Amino acid sequence: MKDISNIRIKKKLLAVFLLITFLFCALLGRLMFVEVFMNRELQMKAFDQWTRELPLGAKRGVITDRNGVVLADSKTVYTMYIRPNSIKAHEEIARVTSDVLSLSYDSVYAKVTKKGSSEIKIATDIERSDMLKIKSYDFDGVFFATKSKRYYPYGNFLTQLLGFTNVDGNGQSGFEQYYDNYLSGVDGKLYNETDLIGKKLTGSADRYLPAIDGLNTTLTIDFEIQGYAEGAVRDAMQRYDAKSASCIIMNPKTGELLAYAQAPSFDLNDIPRDDLDSLFANSKPNMVSTVYEPGSTFKILTSAIGLEENAFSSNHSFYCPGYRMIDNQRIKCWRSIGHGSQSFPEGIANSCNCVFMDIAGKVGTATMYDYFDKFGLNKKTGIDIKGETSGLFIKESSVKNVDIARIGFGQAVAVTPIGLISAVSSVINGGYKITPRVLKSVEDANGKSISTASGSSGDRIISEKTSATMREYLEGVVSHGGGSHAYVPGYRIGGKTGTAQKYEDGKIASGKYISSFLGFAPVEDPEYAVLMIVDEPKGYVYYGSLVAAPYAGKIFSNIFAYKNMKPNYTDKELEEQGKTITMPDLRGMGIVEAVNELRRLGLNYEYSGESGKVIYQFPAPMAEINSKTVTFFELG
Repeated sequence: MKDISNIRIKKKLLAVFLLITFLFCALLGRLMFVEVFMNRELQMKAFDQWTRELPLGAKRGVITDRNGVVLADSKTVYTMYIRPNSIKAHEEIARVTSDVLSLSYDSVYAKVTKKGSSEIKIATDIERSDMLKIKSYDFDGVFFATKSKRYYPYGNFLTQLLGFTNVDGNGQSGFEQYYDNYLSGVDGKLYNETDLIGKKLTGSADRYLPAIDGLNTTLTIDFEIQGYAEGAVRDAMQRYDAKSASCIIMNPKTGELLAYAQAPSFDLNDIPRDDLDSLFANSKPNMVSTVYEPGSTFKILTSAIGLEENAFSSNHSFYCPGYRMIDNQRIKCWRSIGHGSQSFPEGIANSCNCVFMDIAGKVGTATMYDYFDKFGLNKKTGIDIKGETSGLFIKESSVKNVDIARIGFGQAVAVTPIGLISAVSSVINGGYKITPRVLKSVEDANGKSISTASGSSGDRIISEKTSATMREYLEGVVSHGGGSHAYVPGYRIGGKTGTAQKYEDGKIASGKYISSFLGFAPVEDPEYAVLMIVDEPKGYVYYGSLVAAPYAGKIFSNIFAYKNMKPNYTDKELEEQGKTITMPDLRGMGIVEAVNELRRLGLNYEYSGESGKVIYQFPAPMAEINSKTVTFFELG
């Protein structure tokens, strides 16, 4: 009986021993887990409990043009914080701070004496000089954090392309948003050791985690050429009281944008954030993100397709009676009395709608749409600007004969301006597809190259022969056709004007047009392509040849001077220099009489209306003009 009792006691002791061993092992395991696996986490918690941190803002990367002109930069500003539990001189801090920063004394004093808060923000965007004035007093409980603030040296310049940042310094639109991962750096921290109520510990040292600045970027934009484009769109807005005006200048061989200007606009240093409708409308890059009916500038592509497909022989004669009947519909040429018989080059120079209806019909819908796909008109170009959209085309299976005829001369189709100038660049650069771009290179803060954008061309779309022929034909438009207002004596310029009607609620909007000109130079080896668009110019003058082409001519003239490109005058140009013609008074004349008078003087002309007498003319009667001037009159 006694042995049984001993055995029971031993079993109980063993159980207790095993339990104690288990608890010890569990405690040891937990201790090892805490020491080994939770070490870092607990250290961070302890660090967080005994320190206060202030942000040290990273400097956002600089944006420059291709020649190093700074277009967007950042400066260091300061944010003032106080820790009420550490403050001793409440009144003096409130007095100095309110005086230096022009703040209300009562407001500052209320924050300085506020109980129950470990840290309070007093002011932001403080200039360095003001920060140093306050810091010179060496107040306890006053701290400054750094912040990078964006500014734009030229204000209202390249607004829609550059874009802007939000209040936190992150890219919100344009280039700033597209390349935010390059431009934004990594913020640093300043740590102070404090007790539980936020008082800085005596003898403690501050710890710094330095900020990493953003990368610097170089644009393909040329500051000087951008200035020419800016001047053109602003003048066009004012002169014609237009809804908007825009201009793109691009290298047609590489796709590099040299200028992008748009009006109306705003100063990037004074963003209208309180008027969101205006901000959205004027910050949107219209040349990339909106589509429009291009009108006659689209004829460049129809011409190239017709040539490449040998739609007509070189000696073919096109007859224009002023209209074509297609699918029992009468489609007018812009010149209601017709152009009569004309060759293909003459048809391009005359911008005869009938010629391009014939070409599109002969080539056929399937082939035309195949080329549209090759030119990239029905998709995005891939330009590095936020918000790009693609062109709009009628579904190929739904296209009728009358539709492809209209598409041939730039109606019943909508494209983006960037898509059009990119496609036309393929026509004039030897036949190669290009991708437009804005970023040229990326460098770190020490100037070391991180990345360089490629300017290589893509697949061939048309032959070199077709490209060379098109350049020659388009030169004729400027030298003696409707684009003569873009002509600059001594230089070879090619191009095409466009005047497109606008639509509202599916109907033609009376009196509303988009006037445009797309040109390039030098013809023999194009380096500059210019697309100038004026949306809804007011008054009688609305043709692209009269509204947009003259601005393109001024831009080309400025570029030639800037690049020191010497003129090479022909004998005819030398003979005509200084020669002027007095503009006749056409008012009250009928159409035949007015046309005959202008032809007698060797002047090119455009007109609006089909009957009645001349009620308006441009230039004004008795004005001294040159033989290249395209005149205009309105019948009524």
